[in-house]
Amino acid sequence: MTKSLLALTLAVGFIGSSALAEITPEEARKIAKEAYIYGFPMVVHYKVMDSYVLDETSPEYKAPFNQVACTARVYTPEDRTIVTPNSDTPYCFGFFHLDREPVVLKTPDVEEGRYFSIQLIDAFTHNFAYVGSIETGSEAGEFLLVGPNWDEDVPSGIDKVIESETDIVFATIRTQLFGPDDLERVSEIQAGYDIVPLEEYLGGAAKSPPILSEAPEWVEGAQFDARAFNYIDYMLDFAKPIEKEAALRERFAEIGIGTPGPYDLDSLDPEIRTALEKGVAAGFRAMEEIAAEHATDPVGSAKVFGTREFLETSARENFGLDAPYLVRAIAAHLGLYGNSASEAIYPGYFVDASGKPLNAAEADYTLTFPAGSLPPVSAFWSLTMYDGQTQLLVDNPLNRYLLNSTMLDRYARGEGGSLTLYVRATSPGPELEPNWLPAPTGPFYVILRLYGPGNEALTGAWTPPQLEKSD
Repeated sequence: MTKSLLALTLAVGFIGSSALAEITPEEARKIAKEAYIYGFPMVVHYKVMDSYVLDETSPEYKAPFNQVACTARVYTPEDRTIVTPNSDTPYCFGFFHLDREPVVLKTPDVEEGRYFSIQLIDAFTHNFAYVGSIETGSEAGEFLLVGPNWDEDVPSGIDKVIESETDIVFATIRTQLFGPDDLERVSEIQAGYDIVPLEEYLGGAAKSPPILSEAPEWVEGAQFDARAFNYIDYMLDFAKPIEKEAALRERFAEIGIGTPGPYDLDSLDPEIRTALEKGVAAGFRAMEEIAAEHATDPVGSAKVFGTREFLETSARENFGLDAPYLVRAIAAHLGLYGNSASEAIYPGYFVDASGKPLNAAEADYTLTFPAGSLPPVSAFWSLTMYDGQTQLLVDNPLNRYLLNSTMLDRYARGEGGSLTLYVRATSPGPELEPNWLPAPTGPFYVILRLYGPGNEALTGAWTPPQLEKSD
């Protein structure tokens, strides 16, 4: 850590209750709005960490820190932690704590033509690096994952050093599934993903990762009110201040965020507490407003997921914003852990061709790809249904949550080879049922995922067809 960063850390640490006592409600409201937008991704990230690592009684508990947990199955409506989940690729997950030592990420040989990726996500939800078939190739590899304070010699045998700006890292590992008969092969590949603490890799004894004994209990709904500050304050402990955010972190300290000890919302003056709630509400409105403005952008997902540097550029060039925080927040709200554009893009359907919100209680819909105009990809594409209220997969009699390019030989085709998919709550009939994506009886949205998107999809030369109301 540089002297200037050390000074910043100390300065932020000693701004606290006295500053909070002097702040006016209006100042508190403004800072709360700013801090909420900045920290919202950390809050929903904490929710996942609590469910996957911290709460061993959670039905979605995966493994302790610095271990990988794999399941050779895809997401169903029973999976309720991550919103807008992908159900194309069986997952492995791992949370890594890098404060005491780095870890070595090992990958197996994977056959050409099968997509796999290891998406590395920091505490801010930046996609700071990838390992996989697109980024590093399909051959086996060993990658050293290090935290912000590591500065040692790189051991022999390491293919690449990957640096995180936070001590907490989340790995989302996707392995393409070609069909039900392919689960055994996917399980074999998953068994080859491994995490080894550096000391153990070098032949010694691994250091125990820290136990997060003061981690706050997760309370559902806290992401939408001032209780979010409990989690933002906690997660900032794992994210050393960077110089260009010095003034921002000092402002947050004026309402107690980033100061010593747990954040105690209940101890605040009622007038200040009310001001913080108003600031949170204003921040969430700002998120929803900018999301609505860009809801029909066919390449919108390519603009909101990526590295810190990418988001800074995208915020300026695509959204007219001076800072990336609002873009980062809407990405975490609408599609937590979405891929960077080099790996995948996600054109979303939230309204029909006339601009009306989608509702399968009121209408049936079709999506038609003209002959020769299927999504351009180097890997595969899929169309997935989500409940408009829960943002989760939709239970249905077929247990079908998506349609994808591995099913192309099963679809009924139109004249000339066009492909029409039926998006509705009831079956379109036996002959067309292979093309049916079941919807809930109510609001919904669908996401078209392109894995390994072609350049024409990234530039907008190819655009997805509109979702049309059926006659």
